[in-house]
Amino acid sequence: MTKERLYLYDTTLRDGQQTQGVQFSTDEKHAVAAVLDQLGVDYIEGGWPGANPTDSDFFDAPPKTRATMTAFGMTKRSGRSAENDDVLAAVMNANTPAVCLVGKTHDFHVRTALGISLDENVENISASVRHIVSQGREALFDAEHFFDGYAANPEYTIQAAKAAYDAGARWVVLCDTNGGALPHDVRKATKALIDAGVPGDHVGIHTHNDTENAVANSLVAVAAGARQIQGTLNGLGERCGNANLTTLIPTLLLKEPYASQFETGVTHDALRGLRKASRMLDEILNRVPHKQAAYVGASAFAHKAGLHASAIAKDPTTYEHIDPALVGNTRIIPMSNQAGQSNLRERLSGMGIDVPKGDPALQRILDRVKDREAVGYSYDTAQASFEVLARSELGVMPEFFEVKRYRVTIERRRNKYNNMVSLSEAMVVVKVDGEKMLSVSESLGPDGCDRGPVNALSKALMKDLGRYSDIVDDIRLTDFKVRITNGGTEAVTRVIIDSEDGQGRTWSTVGVSANIVDASFDALVDAIRWKLVRDGANDGPKS
Repeated sequence: MTKERLYLYDTTLRDGQQTQGVQFSTDEKHAVAAVLDQLGVDYIEGGWPGANPTDSDFFDAPPKTRATMTAFGMTKRSGRSAENDDVLAAVMNANTPAVCLVGKTHDFHVRTALGISLDENVENISASVRHIVSQGREALFDAEHFFDGYAANPEYTIQAAKAAYDAGARWVVLCDTNGGALPHDVRKATKALIDAGVPGDHVGIHTHNDTENAVANSLVAVAAGARQIQGTLNGLGERCGNANLTTLIPTLLLKEPYASQFETGVTHDALRGLRKASRMLDEILNRVPHKQAAYVGASAFAHKAGLHASAIAKDPTTYEHIDPALVGNTRIIPMSNQAGQSNLRERLSGMGIDVPKGDPALQRILDRVKDREAVGYSYDTAQASFEVLARSELGVMPEFFEVKRYRVTIERRRNKYNNMVSLSEAMVVVKVDGEKMLSVSESLGPDGCDRGPVNALSKALMKDLGRYSDIVDDIRLTDFKVRITNGGTEAVTRVIIDSEDGQGRTWSTVGVSANIVDASFDALVDAIRWKLVRDGANDGPKS
C-alpha cells in the first residue's frame, strides 16, 4: 500500500525560544538546526527576522540544510500595501525559500486586538499571501486562534483561513494559540475546513500544551485529514509548551495506524538518534532532562517492581510498548529496597555479570542495598553507585585508586572592584599504582566566577589519576541534587550527582553523610569508578 506523506515542521528556534528562561545565541541556533536537519524534519522555522538581533544574525548567515528553512512574521498591517510594509519586508529580506505569516482568524481578535473590520482582515491575509507567492516563495499561513474562533464564529474563521489557501498558500496551519482546545474540538474544526474546500494535504496543525493535549490534538488533526504537524523538540514553547516532536515522531513511525499509513522525512536509522537530539537541546539550554519524558526520558523504560522485572527478563514486550533501542534509549532495572532477586539478576546481567539463581551473593547485595537505603542512600535514582556496590560485593570491582585525604577551603574576599567574592579551593591526595599524587584546583569558571566547593573537588580529583587520567578526562557533571533525609541536629545529607561523558553516556551516583562535602565527594568517587569500569580499565586488585 502506498503511504501518504506527512510533513514535520519544527519551530524550536522560534516558538521554542518563547519558553520562559530560554534564549538561543546565533551559534546555538546553528547547532540546533544541524541536529534537526540530521533528524529529518521537513521544515525548520529559524525565527522572526527583524524581531531581535539574534534572529536577524541567524538569517544573515543561515545554515545549509536539506530541510526547508522558513522565516516567520505577520501579515501586512492595514493602511499599507504588502509591498510597502516594512515589518513584512524584513521577513521577506531573509530570502528563505518558505515564509510563514501569522494572521487573525477569530473575529474577537480582529475587532479587539486589531481594531479593523472583518473584511479588511481577510483582505490583509489574501494580499500578504499573494505577495509571498509572487516572489517565488512557499507561503504558509498560521491561522491564529483558529479553534477558539471556530467555536465563536465558524463561518468567519473558515472564511479567513480559506482566503489564505485561495491566495496561494501551500499550507494553512490551524493554531490552538491559547492551548485550550480538546481533541473533539480539533477534529470538528479541522474537518470543517477541509470540507469547505481546503485539501487536507494543504492543512497543518500547531498546538499548545496548556491542557496536556498538544500531542493528542496533533494526532486527531491528522486523523481528520491534516498532513503537516508543527511542534518543538522536548515540547519547548510559551507557557506550557508546544506539541512535543520528541513524542510525536516515534509515535508516527512506530504506532498504528500511522506507521503503515504515513511516511515522513525521518528514517528509522535517524530515529535511533532521537534521545541524543533531545539531550543535546537540554545541554545547550543548561536544563536538567526530564526523566519521565515519553520515549527519550531516562526513566521511560525503567522497571522497578520485582513482578515487572521478572516478566521483562522473560520477554521485554510484557511491560514495554516498544524496544527502547529504536529511539536510542536503554532499559533500566532500578535497585531499591523494594527490589527482589529478579530485579537484581536482570540488573547484573545488564552489567555483564551473570549470577546463578539462588547464589547467596544475590541476597547479600539485596541486604546491603536495604541497609544503606535505611540510612539515606537511594539506589533507585543512582544506578551507577549501585553497580559499584554490587561489583564490590561480588569481588569484581577494581580498586583503581585509593583516596588518602582531601581538603576544601572557601575564602571570601574583596576583588579589585571592591566587591565581595568567593573562591573555593580543593586539595586531593590519591594513591595510584603505589604512587601518591597531590592535586590542587580552584573552582573558577571561564567567566571568572566561583563554581563552588564541589566543582573544585571534582577538578582536583580528576586532575591526576595517573594512567587513568585520559579515561576520565571527558567526564562532565551535569546536575547536582541535595536532600536532607531527616531533620534535627544530626541531619543526614543525600547528594545525587549526574554525570555525562564524551560518548553521550549519562549516569547518576549517590553519597550520604552528615557533611555535604563528604557526601558530594563519595558521589564523585563513585562516578569516576563507574566510568573506569565501563571503559575497560579493569586490571588491578579487586575489592
